[in-house]
Amino acid sequence: MQSNTFLEITGIAKKDSFKALIKSPYRMTFKYFIIVFSIFLLTSCSTRKEIVYFQGAEQLDGTQNLMEFEPVFEVNDIIYVRVTSMNEVVAAPFQMQTGGQAGGGGGGGMQRNPSLMGYMVDVNGNIQFPVLGEIEVAGKSRSELEAYLTKEIRRYVTDAVVAVRLLNFRVIVLGESGATTVVPVENERISIPELIASVGDITYNGIRDKIMIIREVDGVRSVGYVDMTSADVFNNPYYYLKQNDIVYVEPTLRQVKSAGWITNWQGLVSIATTALSLIILFTR
Repeated sequence: MQSNTFLEITGIAKKDSFKALIKSPYRMTFKYFIIVFSIFLLTSCSTRKEIVYFQGAEQLDGTQNLMEFEPVFEVNDIIYVRVTSMNEVVAAPFQMQTGGQAGGGGGGGMQRNPSLMGYMVDVNGNIQFPVLGEIEVAGKSRSELEAYLTKEIRRYVTDAVVAVRLLNFRVIVLGESGATTVVPVENERISIPELIASVGDITYNGIRDKIMIIREVDGVRSVGYVDMTSADVFNNPYYYLKQNDIVYVEPTLRQVKSAGWITNWQGLVSIATTALSLIILFTR
């Protein structure tokens, strides 16, 4: 009986304390606190629109991909050129020589380190090619350089076949992705979805509708943005990445705040509970 009476008295005391808080001079502060705290809880949750990729993809059904991409050579690129012929002896002078072996022979040097077999584009956009001498390559695509070299070399080797490859195609990934890394691209073409998949996706702490891409062409930098949550990403001019592009996934506001002294929402709840307890204690 006494226990029930004590509980009733305690309950009444707590109820009276809460009423006193609502009627106290701090009631406006308390109301504002509740409003701000509620807004924070609502805004800290991610929505489907912020997370799901390719929203509206049904509009792509039956559409044709009109975008074509082929890398264009730039200063400091490393280019591999292989010249073949039915008579390898006559093709040998057009191969890069390393360690006394012709580059077209498929020697161990090529297999161990392909970059040693490449021609680096100098600051003037040129390479020094055997027999032909200085050749301007900056601004040319792979197919354009292949056609040019084939035409010039066939003046000496009538059945020459030329293959050109870009050896140092790479993309830099920073920010809230599965991995911050440099991604080498072997097939000379990579799209933004393929890149994101290769680094382990974007974390839930990354902004998916505003991925920044920093690109440099002829010494001039440009900045573009890609929205992975929209199906329009397939028509974005930055859908295909160029060599040396920098891809940055910006952190969400929630992640930025977590870098401060309140590391997570549980910590904020704990602080809010403590503050509310102190208000009740001092206004009883």
